[in-house]
Amino acid sequence: MTSPQTAHPSSTSAAIESIKRSLSELCVSADEHRFSFENPRRFSAFSNRLQVLLIHQLLRSVQSPDSLPAAATTALKGVAADLSTAAEKTLLYAKRSKIFVLVHCQSLRESLQKHTLAIAAWLALLDSALADLPDLRKKIADLSRDMKQAQFIVTENEERVHCTLQKEGQGRRTSKAVQSAIIMDLARALGIDSDNFSEISVQVELFKADLTVSSSVSERRILVSLEMILSNLAVQPDIVTQKLDLDFEEYDSVSVPQISLPFKNFLCPLTKEVMKEPVVLESSQNYERSAIKYWFERCIEDGRDPSCPVTGQVLESLELKPNIGLAGAIEEWVNRNIEVQVNSAAQRLGEESISVDNNGLEKVLDSLYKISEEYPSSRYKVRNAGIVELVMNLLRNSSKSIGTHLRSKALMILLSMAKDEESKKIMLEDGITRLAIHSLIGSSEKEREYAVKLLLEFSRDEACCIKIASEKGALVLLSSMVGNPEHPALSNLAEEVLKQMERVEDNIQPLAVAGRFEPLLSRLCEGSDDVKIEMASILGRMTLTNTSKEQIARQSAHILVELLSNPDGRAPSLQALCNLSGFDDNATILVDCAGLPALTNILFANQDTSPDLKELAASTIANIVSNPGHWELASVNKEGHLMQSELFIFSLLGLLSVVSLQCQVSILRILYGIVSSPQASELVTSHIKSGEGIKTMTSFLEHPEVEHRIYAFKLTRVLSERFGQDLASELRPNKLPLFKDKLLDDQSTEGERSDAACILANLSLSSEEVKTLLGASFVTWTVTTLKNQRRSSNGRVSRPVLRMVEGLLGLLLHFTRSLDSQTLSIVREHRLMTIFCEQLQFPSKPRVKQLAALGLKNLSECGRSLAAADSEPTPPNGFCSPLVFMCGRASNKAYGCPIHNAACEEDSQLCLHKSNCIKSLVDLLADEDTGVQIAAVEALSTLVLDTSSSFKRAVDELEQQGAIDALITLFTEVRPGELQEKTIWMIERILRVENQNQQLGLNQSLVRALVEALKHGNANTKRHAQDALTNLKQISGVSGKASSQTRSLR
Repeated sequence: MTSPQTAHPSSTSAAIESIKRSLSELCVSADEHRFSFENPRRFSAFSNRLQVLLIHQLLRSVQSPDSLPAAATTALKGVAADLSTAAEKTLLYAKRSKIFVLVHCQSLRESLQKHTLAIAAWLALLDSALADLPDLRKKIADLSRDMKQAQFIVTENEERVHCTLQKEGQGRRTSKAVQSAIIMDLARALGIDSDNFSEISVQVELFKADLTVSSSVSERRILVSLEMILSNLAVQPDIVTQKLDLDFEEYDSVSVPQISLPFKNFLCPLTKEVMKEPVVLESSQNYERSAIKYWFERCIEDGRDPSCPVTGQVLESLELKPNIGLAGAIEEWVNRNIEVQVNSAAQRLGEESISVDNNGLEKVLDSLYKISEEYPSSRYKVRNAGIVELVMNLLRNSSKSIGTHLRSKALMILLSMAKDEESKKIMLEDGITRLAIHSLIGSSEKEREYAVKLLLEFSRDEACCIKIASEKGALVLLSSMVGNPEHPALSNLAEEVLKQMERVEDNIQPLAVAGRFEPLLSRLCEGSDDVKIEMASILGRMTLTNTSKEQIARQSAHILVELLSNPDGRAPSLQALCNLSGFDDNATILVDCAGLPALTNILFANQDTSPDLKELAASTIANIVSNPGHWELASVNKEGHLMQSELFIFSLLGLLSVVSLQCQVSILRILYGIVSSPQASELVTSHIKSGEGIKTMTSFLEHPEVEHRIYAFKLTRVLSERFGQDLASELRPNKLPLFKDKLLDDQSTEGERSDAACILANLSLSSEEVKTLLGASFVTWTVTTLKNQRRSSNGRVSRPVLRMVEGLLGLLLHFTRSLDSQTLSIVREHRLMTIFCEQLQFPSKPRVKQLAALGLKNLSECGRSLAAADSEPTPPNGFCSPLVFMCGRASNKAYGCPIHNAACEEDSQLCLHKSNCIKSLVDLLADEDTGVQIAAVEALSTLVLDTSSSFKRAVDELEQQGAIDALITLFTEVRPGELQEKTIWMIERILRVENQNQQLGLNQSLVRALVEALKHGNANTKRHAQDALTNLKQISGVSGKASSQTRSLR
């Protein structure tokens, strides 16, 4: 009878007190709170009868509660326990919100039903225990019977709302129509008018207060759902049902009629909007067809019978009968109000100066969009009122002042009106594409989105596509949007527009210019011959970035090369190939697709070939060979000749006299590109020489065209590096001054001047030519130029500057080869040894360092010669007499210069020691270039040429400067060859000094290197290795004795 969870009072008195307390609470609540639900009212009625029977009659009929029979005591304790729980549940109806009760109505009903039955059973037990109180027994029996027969119920409406709220607790998404129906059911269950949102909101707030101590997720979701529904329904959705927020007092009330409000029966009870397709149910209620269908679907989904949301009536039939009369009345009202709104909007937009501070403009735009979207049949009214032109004028004339938000709304209207064909024509004639393209750079994503949607709408027409492509910047802006990860929706829209554009042949070139090459390349690779030729022609005319050139070459180079065999496609494909070859990295691609044989075939074709085609072929080949690469191993004809072959070089030289000026430049570029290749240079220069190319090149040195002279000078410079004597013979006597004049001409290009300097430096000039052609004043200019360039470089030097430095050093080198008195004066005056030494620290290419080291070598050798001559008893007249200028008179003392054993002047320009050049030369021994290392060794070798009494001092000075260790390190690492020979010569000289051979004899790396040189070196190297090993006492000398040449010096 009593649930296990219900605890009985411990005594009869406690049970009676509990009963009194529970009945008192129930009776007070019944008086203070009129229960809104039937179940608590019914239980309260039982409580009143129970209070009369137990409190007023039973307890007064007995002397004391303890005198009651045991069965009666047990019954009272049971009643007390179940009544306490039932009272607690009943009071929830009064203390909690109605929505809370609806959410828990089933559990509350079950609890009341359960405890009412239990109390009835306890009353039956009490009846049996009161044998001597017949009247009271009868009343208790009647109450027990009535409570036993009582049925607590949940009404159909309460059950429906309970089910709905439980479903909302699952977090389902609902449409607006369903939300309205839910509120109607809820209001009906609460006894509130469904339009009384304020009272419903109060109940929701009360429900929210109930949940402050609740941890139920479902209850929280129900609350959130109800709050969201009320928030949505509180917004008046239909612009057509409202008056436009315009200041109609500004207009004549006759010219601008007021908008009439809709009749109440025009509005759907669920959507609160004017109905478009009204239907009537069997309950005689009218609804919007789509809204009531949504509600029916929800009812069926929830497993309950569909009902009429307004009346709550369960429907036997779901038939939706069109209300034709109501639909006609609504249509008439809508048309009348649309006309008023359109005319008002036209008047507002037609104002000369639109006030953008007024919210009215935005509401005008919103109303027009609503009309166009929801009443498509009324678009003609919008068009006829001139709204399309007015909105476009707004965008055109007030774009900056209205801001991006209003521009977006204006574009929305135009997009909607574009579904009307006549309006579409008006937009096109009025320049809609330009306006849309202007909005592609709008500050908001929304504006850009509607601009792209407009372009997409118009791009479905071919003529419109062409017009869009012709607008400046349109394709570039659209292409920049594609693939943007920050705005994927916008990217997809832009991609759709571009795909529409690709359908039109006239757009292929504009799309390619904007960087979208796929349409062009697909037609070039897959189209007919005529299409391929047309696409190649487009490529030839375009200005391309390097990235674009590489992309196009990889996909289409083989097609373009194939087109060269087609007479009609030869010119456009050549132009395209020439364009693509402008990117250096494409040279390999063009060579791999057999481009060189096809190009050379055109270049060397008979006279019938157009000069323009020859120029293009030559220019393309020149671009390919501009840098060393794959072309060095590629064949240029069917016979397999390479570009550096004699046949090809002779053919190029032969063409120079018969082709156009522009083609001549390209051929000169080809020749220069080939001779600049380290792999082909030596062979090609030999072919040029044997083919009388030197004479041909020199004929272009004074050409009136700048490009001809530039490449003629470049080629002559390369030839001068290998054939200086032959070139000098060809240039004598009239053309030698040309290079000096070019070098001194400030109007010539930097490249020409630097090449002229290198050519003069490389020519084999006689002493007389050096004096007459160059002279002291030229040396002054050269030294000054070197110093200026070093000061202005700041550690960063360009290629022409390096070449100029190389040439100028080479020119100064001419003055170190034969030192007469006049030349010695120049050396001393301009401090040439210091100039050469400074260049060793200057960041430069290896050739510059090599020339500087050779200059130091020449001056050191001359200083050695002059010192030796000056030490003789009677100095010779003539050549060596000017020694006094540089080293002064020799001293008999042994404490002069350790190199010359003489009193050399400080900063002497013929002494490496006094000019502090030894350390710089030693540093060059670690250079990566072999030529630089050889020049450094040669310069240092001048210090150990003499093995007289001062020789040991010279070697000691070399050791002190770190030269000996550097030489040994270089020797142990070097391979057989010239550098090994020169290095071992110097080491062998050093090992003649006794203290050196004793010290170095312990260096096993040196000994092993000498042994290897003895085994694998050339004849001179082997001889020097043998002498060095003898000095180290690793092997015996000839006949067991040390030769006079290898006798150690003490």
